[in-house]
Amino acid sequence: MQSDRLRILCTEDDGDTRDLITFVLNRNNCEVVTTETPFQAIELAKLTHFDLYLVDNWMPRMSGNELCEALRLFDSETPILFYSGAAYPKDIAEAYAKGAQGYLVKPADNDELVAEVLRLVSESRAQRMTRGELNTENTFSQTA
Repeated sequence: MQSDRLRILCTEDDGDTRDLITFVLNRNNCEVVTTETPFQAIELAKLTHFDLYLVDNWMPRMSGNELCEALRLFDSETPILFYSGAAYPKDIAEAYAKGAQGYLVKPADNDELVAEVLRLVSESRAQRMTRGELNTENTFSQTA
């Protein structure tokens, strides 16, 4: 069923990486909406619901950390996963401090990326169900 697909907003300035992420996640029951700039991501995130934000850290004009901070101004619930070549401990710590729930360093294995997306969405939905904010009909199931 189409509505069971996870909606992922991916913000990545490199076109080849955007294409790879889209290919990998589409094959794993995700609908991926991509943006090249953080500014586009903010506008889309304000207009529609996503199950997860996937963010690069080093981008022109606005960093992933700044994007994370901007998203948290109006959305404190949707998990944020960084997928970035910025592997310095300072970059990773700052991402978590700004509100991220996960951080993968490029190049990560495709299976690792999928597993982390599914884990974060599953945890987010479980927390929302516990608080009574999510209808059980909206949950997804992992299939092998």
